Amino acid sequence: MTTALLPTGFRDRLPPFADAAARLEQAVLGTAYAHGYERADPALAEFEAGLAGRLKAARAQDAVRFVDPVSQATLAIRPDMTAQIGRIAATRMAHHPRPVRLSYAGPVLKLRASQLSPNREMRQIGCELIGLDTVAAAREIVEVVVAALTAAGVADVSIDFTLPDLIDVLASGPFPVDAVRIDALRDRLDAKDAGGVAAIAPAYLPLIAAAGPFFEAHDRLCAFDAGGALTSRLEALWQIADGLKGRVALTLDPTERHGFEYQSWLGFSIFAGGLRGEIGRGGTYTILHEDGAEEAAVGFSLYADAIVAAGLADTDRRRLFVPLGTDPAVTARMRGEGWVTVAALEAGDTPAAQLCTHVLADGEARAL
Repeated sequence: MTTALLPTGFRDRLPPFADAAARLEQAVLGTAYAHGYERADPALAEFEAGLAGRLKAARAQDAVRFVDPVSQATLAIRPDMTAQIGRIAATRMAHHPRPVRLSYAGPVLKLRASQLSPNREMRQIGCELIGLDTVAAAREIVEVVVAALTAAGVADVSIDFTLPDLIDVLASGPFPVDAVRIDALRDRLDAKDAGGVAAIAPAYLPLIAAAGPFFEAHDRLCAFDAGGALTSRLEALWQIADGLKGRVALTLDPTERHGFEYQSWLGFSIFAGGLRGEIGRGGTYTILHEDGAEEAAVGFSLYADAIVAAGLADTDRRRLFVPLGTDPAVTARMRGEGWVTVAALEAGDTPAAQLCTHVLADGEARAL
């Protein structure tokens, strides 16, 4: 086995992709900071019992575990940073006035990868607003992610909203369903299987049609007679989406559940032109305090690797070749004007060898 090989699901990030990822992270976190979100940097690994208790069951199974040679305790490497931000807010920042606004970025590691997403090591960037479960809080989070992606140069953004607790609300109210059949009903609705839904609970069939472009789908969902059980959620959805009208594409899939198992009343997926899969997710959820109390939160996470791999965060790669013997003051001036300068270190060096787009001549940058 060659030492140049990496384990399955791991890869090196080389130029210019690593640079693009850094620029993306800087743009997102810079936008978040401008909106009041200060950065937290959680530990890469924690005691397995504590991390598993804050992760939902499916995500807890994703954690890579190992025995710490110092404490002899089982540790786990984070498969998701959201739970860690919740821990920080519930413990070390429990005294902090609410809401708490935190941003973060860092690597996460999963035990297994899927066929659609073969990477096990990924970079996660996000924001969490902890302490409020309101329309205003959810609307702010969605506004921040749109502003952050715009600042990062990501174009053709679209957001797909969902209502993760929709089936629970309906099944416990206007359209009762046996507890043993609820999971099967969720699966059939998620798969848009009209026959399967009809066999379990025909009253839920209109929900399949209530998906598509947001405002038309919202109208269809409003026409669904749920005895007022969905009124507050639908009004909240409208207020969140209305502020984004004309700026990003909006869709609604009220029964989408995959990946939203721990969200409460609101979930959303983020997409961008040129990429098949989602580039991020967000929604409302709760964090657990040491005394067992739950606290409302809302946030989003972006998957940096997917965005960079699709070239969605690319910027012009302008590199200025500086010939041997150039006055350092001139080179410094060009850097002050925003140029990336690459100095020749020997007589045979060339702009092509240094991947430069311009060359410094007579104190000016000239395109090659």
